[in-house]
Amino acid sequence: MKTLFKAVAAGAMALQVAAPAFAEDIKLRFAGVFPIDHQGTKMMEQVAAEVNAAGVGLEMTVFPASQLGSGEALFEDVARGNIDFASAFIYSDTDPRLEFLNMPFLVSSYDDMDRVLRDMDSDYNRILQDITDEYGIRVMAANPEGFVGIVATREPENWNNFEDKGMNIRVWSSNAVKSTVEALGYRATTMAWGDIFPALQSGIVDGAICCTKTATYSIFAKSDVGTHFIEYNSLLEQTFYYGSERTLAKLNDEQRAVIQAAMDKASADFFEYNRKNDEAFGQKLIESGYTILKLNDEEQKAMADYVRSTIWPTMEGAVGKDVIDQVLAAVQ
Repeated sequence: MKTLFKAVAAGAMALQVAAPAFAEDIKLRFAGVFPIDHQGTKMMEQVAAEVNAAGVGLEMTVFPASQLGSGEALFEDVARGNIDFASAFIYSDTDPRLEFLNMPFLVSSYDDMDRVLRDMDSDYNRILQDITDEYGIRVMAANPEGFVGIVATREPENWNNFEDKGMNIRVWSSNAVKSTVEALGYRATTMAWGDIFPALQSGIVDGAICCTKTATYSIFAKSDVGTHFIEYNSLLEQTFYYGSERTLAKLNDEQRAVIQAAMDKASADFFEYNRKNDEAFGQKLIESGYTILKLNDEEQKAMADYVRSTIWPTMEGAVGKDVIDQVLAAVQ
């Protein structure tokens, strides 16, 4: 699979050399995974509106809510040029080095997210781009939304220490995330995003690590799913705007600049929306009947120290010690 993607990337570079000076009425597919009424989808629609209004011969259409595939599938389809652009998390299914995006307790504040994760020239994002270059994918912008917590249907036992929680929690396809949740005392079940709702409603799982407070309210509380939000601040909710080099090679400089500018603006707007609304949506969660469980400073430090010392060393086998060292240096 990796060899195939490298061949695709080489083909993309060849196409870029031969790109026409101008291409008229090029139709672009922009795929996402957020629900239709989610702020992330609104930002995608903002991107498309600005691109389409620029008058440079582009027509971008948004396909939200995993209409064109899951986050895992989108990466491969964008690499092949079947889809032009995506707004999604970049999973490590294709390349284990991408697991560094799931390192727990890597940053501790929105300021850190802005400095390290949103700056596309940061050492952190250079590591990401070096890897995705091999698959013919260009990362256009990073969208850290905030810290994810655990959405649960009841209060976990021993929720503020490392003892057994008596609960089975959904995790996404990441060994690092699974190990982190298990280190905190939960049982963990890997499950795709689209399966969370029926799994919670049927009791297959007791909760899911997945969402910021903003998303928990918008997606779960408004649908009367879940009762508790456990705020561990260990993992990030982050998506990326990324594009196919095969598509970008067909565009001229002006068209590429228009798309990049629209995505830069949407990334900044989305980040500020989430930064400003984190506390407000926490209050909305409470008003909707949710209970928010938050560690005190001493408990938070103890949990961060324990997980870092326990989980980070285990990631070296998949990610590579050189990548881990680069990532840790990048976030200093």
